[in-house]
Amino acid sequence: MGGGGAGRPRGARRARAARPQDLYHLLLLAKDEEGYRNLVRLVSAAYVEGFYYKPRVDKELLYRYREGLVATTACMGGEVPSLVLAGRLDEARRALAEYVEIFGRDDFYVELQDQGLAEQRRLNPVLAELAREFGVRMIAANDAHYLRREDAEAHDVLLCIQTAKSVDEPDRLRFPSDEFFVKSGDEMAEALADYPEALDATLELADRLNVEIPLGRRHLPAFPVPAGYPDEAAYLRARCAERLPLRYPEPSEAVRERLAYELAVIERMGYASYFLIVSDFVDFARSRGIAVGPGRGSAASSIVAYVLGITDVDPLAYGLLFERFLNPDRVTLPDIDIDFEDERRDEVIRYVADKYGEDRVAQIITFGTMAARAAIRDVGRALGLPYARVDELAKLVPQGLEMTIERALRESPELARLYREDPEARRLLDLALRIEGLPRHASVHAAGIVIGPEPLTELVPLARVSDGAVVTQYAMGALEELGLLKMDFLGLRTLTVIERTRELAARLGESCDPDRIPLDDRATFELLSRGETDGVFQMESAGMREMLKELAPSSLEDVIAAVALFRPGPMENIPAFIAAKRSGEVRYPHPDLEPILKSTYGILVYQEQILQLAATMAGFTLSRADELRRGVAKKKREIIDALREEFVAGCLRRGHSRKLAEDLYDLVEKFANYGFNRAHATPYGLLAYKTAYLKAHHPAAFMAATLTSVAQSSEKVAAYIAECRRMGLRLLPPDVNESEVDFAPRDPRSIRFGLAAVRNLGRQAAEAVVAARRSGGRFRSLFDFARRVDARVCNRRALESLVKAGAFDSVEPNRARLLRGLEAALSEAHAAQRAASEGQVSLFGLLSPDRTAPEPELPPVPEPKPSERLAWEKEALGFYVSDHPLARHAKELARRARPIRDLASLADGAPVAVGGQVAGVRRITTRRGEPMAFLTIEDLAGTVDCVLFPRVYEACEALIGGGRPLVVEGRVSWRDERVSVVAERVTPLGEEGDDDG
Repeated sequence: MGGGGAGRPRGARRARAARPQDLYHLLLLAKDEEGYRNLVRLVSAAYVEGFYYKPRVDKELLYRYREGLVATTACMGGEVPSLVLAGRLDEARRALAEYVEIFGRDDFYVELQDQGLAEQRRLNPVLAELAREFGVRMIAANDAHYLRREDAEAHDVLLCIQTAKSVDEPDRLRFPSDEFFVKSGDEMAEALADYPEALDATLELADRLNVEIPLGRRHLPAFPVPAGYPDEAAYLRARCAERLPLRYPEPSEAVRERLAYELAVIERMGYASYFLIVSDFVDFARSRGIAVGPGRGSAASSIVAYVLGITDVDPLAYGLLFERFLNPDRVTLPDIDIDFEDERRDEVIRYVADKYGEDRVAQIITFGTMAARAAIRDVGRALGLPYARVDELAKLVPQGLEMTIERALRESPELARLYREDPEARRLLDLALRIEGLPRHASVHAAGIVIGPEPLTELVPLARVSDGAVVTQYAMGALEELGLLKMDFLGLRTLTVIERTRELAARLGESCDPDRIPLDDRATFELLSRGETDGVFQMESAGMREMLKELAPSSLEDVIAAVALFRPGPMENIPAFIAAKRSGEVRYPHPDLEPILKSTYGILVYQEQILQLAATMAGFTLSRADELRRGVAKKKREIIDALREEFVAGCLRRGHSRKLAEDLYDLVEKFANYGFNRAHATPYGLLAYKTAYLKAHHPAAFMAATLTSVAQSSEKVAAYIAECRRMGLRLLPPDVNESEVDFAPRDPRSIRFGLAAVRNLGRQAAEAVVAARRSGGRFRSLFDFARRVDARVCNRRALESLVKAGAFDSVEPNRARLLRGLEAALSEAHAAQRAASEGQVSLFGLLSPDRTAPEPELPPVPEPKPSERLAWEKEALGFYVSDHPLARHAKELARRARPIRDLASLADGAPVAVGGQVAGVRRITTRRGEPMAFLTIEDLAGTVDCVLFPRVYEACEALIGGGRPLVVEGRVSWRDERVSVVAERVTPLGEEGDDDG
């Protein structure tokens, strides 16, 4: 293991520039656990303190953390080899002496390599002589960048992918031979036959390296228990007793028994501190008015979590099983993941870092890997193959979770045929198979936080990423194996929307408490049943809207089931679920299962139902039933067969027939993979219902909050604007005298645009405008605005965007006059501000404090055409507000084309028609010299790119340039998770007549 470069100058670990010749490779190996810990410290320092283009440490740091480590001179990039190759032998001796001084003669080795390079043949005899001179041993090594010799070509392609080159480019980065693999003992003996002592020393060194990274230990931080409590478990019991009446004013015996059972399990498993830590930072969030989600994942199954306020879903009321979350047979830490409103999540992370120590809290790294289609496309580009050819092969890989090239070759007959018959396709796919699944890039996990009981550098290596955050160099799975406490702090936009809706509704005088809404509201269920779910949590996709229309949910249980069903796998149960609900004809595999399956109309939907089935029919404990669920989900045949025997035997003991037992186990085996976690679906179903309720009863406040939450995405804002219009809400343009920083309702039927949504303005400038208006009253003119709002914050470009967006229409409706007068207004304002800063007082100011100098007149300019005003709005806002060019074609558009936003729900190759304005055209010439084009079409709520191949382009070229709205018929095309349309026919929109709107 190594930690980057070792720099010559002391103090070089600080992030400052260093000469390339001062940075060298160094190989460090850990002999024991102390060496491993020192290696972790060095690697962390290299990335956190010494990163400058590359991670690095200096010799001072090497000396401090040398214990338990072995070092070698490394490859030709090492300091000693580099100096030898440069002919600086005396400096090489001095460097070698330094390393021997740091590590000692027994723990420093001279490394010999031979990959067939001329430099190595010159270098090795000199290194051997130096080793003898200094009395250190030599070892035989190979610079390995891939596992086997036959991986050399795939490695070369990978280099091309990383450097955006093709294999045919002459001056690109490449390795000089195919010898950079992990060689066998015989191969190493042949390569370095002249140095038998090095081969022997290598084996001796291997025997000295005895590091076993301790796994399975729990490294839980200690919670600071107040005085008077003997330990964390006692304090947890006291906290639960104190808070129990807040959740259950008159707790039943069932509540007390469940609480006592959970506390006993938590105490026995040593997790009391975990619950106290989570409860503490959730309490902090609530005390600061930071919205916290009702629950996420299995934690909602815990009555302890509910009583402590970690979750807001009563597990007894919703039949949630604690064993799905935690049971004595579980070896890994349970997950308590928390949703916070996205704009304030960082405050909670900061609180945790302050409480437990910044050196004990870090975010978690995650590695993006090359998926099947991406690997094919990347390899195709590296090989220089035509785009169309590579695209054809990539699209033959079926869409789906966990899809691999190997699986695609089994499931796609056409791909398999090309692999057999086409040498070019075979070569591409073979190379893609070799790089598929390799890490593509590292990034910060969206939510993961790790907390240690001691500085994390004692346990895991750390790194600093570009935004300054410190992350672990180990990913999630490794951290769990090491026993570190990992939690997800998730930023959930929906929580911000709910809180904002509460505030905006109050401004309108509407009573709105999202935490105390009726759960049987008719208007809410009617809204869901109509599929009017834009802005409703988890229910915005086209497929979900269609399902809701068919399902017509009439209870919160239906909403929870919808959340669980609309996912890959469970989706296959949707038709049966809807049919059973509509018909009322519910069939149960056995009468004893009615209490378990009644809420889902006899259909297995939730993982918890599998646990209950196994307990009811086969006599399993719930803990054992959860093992059954997890065992079947792992798809290991031997485990599945062994559990079948146990399940069937249990059913027989309870008097059930073997056939029923076998049928039930087949059902369990099928649904253990597809069943969804009810403990996760319940709080998310509650959030879905809550947002639907707010939309039904507080439409202006809810849609204003929703628009604000997506203000940085023009496409999403356009979609929600279209939804506002459908709802009958008026969207008023931004106004410097009316708008707030964010979107806000003016009354229950209209919403005013927020200033921060104007392009080129930014939040700081929007806040400056609002502050100036509040302190000095309404703006009387463009000149008045320019004088009062600091031009350093709101510059010319921002002012022009405000004018084009219509924000000055209330002081001057002719936007063309305002644009012509911008320079004069800015010049006059600049002069006034400069005079004020120099302490000058005008004559008018002396005569009357209320009078100001007369303003210049705006130049006389004709009113712009309506089409020009709309174009300016689109430029300044990214969408149309006062009108839409497609408004008069809305009915025909709905009749002839599918909304663009629905394309995401369609499969690759599905026939489709889209329509709208031409927002952009890019014309190119194919390799055959034929013209084709990429067309961007925009409808009322979205945009999509359409590919016009030569034949189609030739037929419709005149239509594209005419500015008339179009309908494009073709097929859906998915590429790199982006959807487009391959056009087959293009016709004008409006050719059926314009009398429909």
